[in-house]
Parts: sequence; structure tokens; C-alpha cells
Amino acid sequence: MSALLPLTKPRPDSVHFLDVLSGRKKAVPPLVEYLVDDVVMRPIVEDLLGRPWVPAGSTGTSHEVRKSAPAREAQKAYLDTFVEFWLRMGYDFVRFEQDMGFQESHLELADTAPGSTKQRAWADQHHGAISSWEDFERYPWPKIEEFDFFPFEYISSHLPEDMGMITCHGGGIYEHLSWIMSYEGLCMALYDAPDLVRAVADRIGGLLTGFYAHLLDLDGVIAIFQGDDMGFKTGTLLAPDVLRTYVLPWQKKFAAMTHDAGRPYFLHSCGNLAAIMEDLIEDVRIDGKHSFENGIMPVQKFQEKYGDRIAVLGGLDINILTRSTPSEVRREIGKLMDECGPRGRYAVGSGNSVPSYIPVQNYLAMVEEAVSRRGLS
Repeated sequence: MSALLPLTKPRPDSVHFLDVLSGRKKAVPPLVEYLVDDVVMRPIVEDLLGRPWVPAGSTGTSHEVRKSAPAREAQKAYLDTFVEFWLRMGYDFVRFEQDMGFQESHLELADTAPGSTKQRAWADQHHGAISSWEDFERYPWPKIEEFDFFPFEYISSHLPEDMGMITCHGGGIYEHLSWIMSYEGLCMALYDAPDLVRAVADRIGGLLTGFYAHLLDLDGVIAIFQGDDMGFKTGTLLAPDVLRTYVLPWQKKFAAMTHDAGRPYFLHSCGNLAAIMEDLIEDVRIDGKHSFENGIMPVQKFQEKYGDRIAVLGGLDINILTRSTPSEVRREIGKLMDECGPRGRYAVGSGNSVPSYIPVQNYLAMVEEAVSRRGLS
């Protein structure tokens, strides 16, 4: 499947990774990724790493995992494989996330990606769990003390030498706000019941604050890389002033917590965020931005505009990564590294993530081109 991967002598260097993104050092761009789907990981694990695939199993608030020794051992086996994957693919870090299990309405269909047995989920934009104060009072809010942080703790304490952990809560303030209330319900409530929107946003934000307090206590964590998709092709999903009122203050809180702990705060957010980019840089104080589409603004243009103030992460358009040949993917990755690398504060990878429908050979071509330019083997 690959002449170079998996690496036989990986040399992770999380300090170097952060030095490049902070601008303290100029070097060949390191690899970065937000998510790699298990459907893409599995054939690589089995065919290249030669390890049996162990499903992720139960996570989050499952008391059964805590009480069941076999379930916990299976979880450890998955996490060991997860760490090995990121190591042998040439990353300087392991990126891992989970959410607390907010009760939300989603629409599900079978994933049509070859080899996938999973369900793909979409947010129900019309019907939410909270549309009134009565709903708010009876909503089953998750509890920090009941969340099982074991996977985060296990990875943090089982990192290879010089490798770091980059992590976050699965889903951000805007995402959970719009999933709990539904997008339609949220928009109606902003007009009819803004105090309810405030209460829901603040409840989510308070829970995530407790979540991050725990993550930032873990020695292996080198950065927070939060996802919160706030835009679409031509603008933000809510008016910029609404985001400034209900969402960005919490992003600012998480960034401040992260900075107080001596780590950078990166943001993954899809869509056109031009209307709030200055807020994100100057007020929230993000240290890096991820998620780019050529149809909105190619990563090269974004870096020209903002790259002197924040790090720029990834950028290979998902359409290219999905629909091109491996040789075309290699050429595009090389182009990104040649154009963005010399400016500094850049890491190369996908423009969004590596979902289940990405051809494995294309993912490997992207990674192989990047690690070969760094001289890894």
C-alpha cells in the first residue's frame, strides 16, 4: 500500500511541532490532522501495522466499562493501536476527543463508504430537546463527575517518548447549542426567548469548562484543538453579533484556560468565518486556525491574510483528497508545503479531516509526501 509507511523509525517531536506553529522555528511543515476515521485507520492498522483491529467500544459515561474488566482491556487495546497509528504515520502528537454525551436529536443513515458498518449522523435541524423552560429543567444534563476520563488519562500516560497529546471536547459551544435546541429552534428562540438561549449556552459552557479543567491537568496534553463549526460557504450560521454574545465568550474562556496552563489553543471551524476572524484572533486569541475549502478561501490566501498572527493548519481541500489520484494528491500536498511552508507557522494536512469515504491510498499519499519531505523513514 505504501513504500514508506508505516515509519520504521518514527521520531516524534512535539516541542518542534509547537515551535514551528508558534513561529519560534522555521522548518519543513510538520503533519497535522483533526480526525482520521476508523474506516480509514482499520486497513492501515491491519495491513501495514500488522495489528488486529479492536473496535473502540464503549466510552464516555458508560459505567459498564468501568465495572467490566474485559471491556476495559478491550478499550486499552484500541487506545494502544490508536497511539501506534499516529506514531507510525509520522505525527508528533496523538489527537483524541470525546464528548460528554449531551442528549441531542440526530438523523442517521448507514454509512455508504466501502467497508464501513457505521451509521452517519446529521443534526435534526427542526426538532430539539429544549424549546422551553420546562424542557430546560427536565433536560438530563451530563455531569462531569460521572464522565469516564480514562481514555484521555490512558493516552496521556502511554505516549511514546517526545510525543504529545492534542485533545478537546467532542463538539463546541455553537454545535451543542444548535444540536440541543435544533438550528430552527435556536433561531426562533433568539427572537422569542433569548434568556433561554443564554441559559442553554451557559450551561454547556460551564460543563465544558469543567471538562477542560480536567484535561489541562494531564501532563501529556500539549495543546487544545477545539472543533466548533460556525459557518457555511458564504457566511456564519448565526449573525456575527449573536456569536459574539453567546458563543465567542466561551471560546475566549477556553483559550484563556489553555494559555494559563501554558498551552496553545487551536480552533477547527468549518465555513466562511470572515466576519468573525478578527474576533477570533484579537479577542478569543486563538493560536491557530483549521478547516479550509478552496471554494471559500484557499489556505494560501488565508495564510497571506492572517498567517503573521496565527498558525495555519492543514488546507488540502477535501474534494481533492477524495476525488483525485494518489499522484495528484502528492502534487497538491507538495504545492502546499512549497507555498505555505516558507512563510512559517504552518502544518500540512487535510483541509477538514479524514472521513470514512477518503480512499486509503489517497490518505497514505498525502502523509507519505509530507513525511518524506521531512526526511522521516
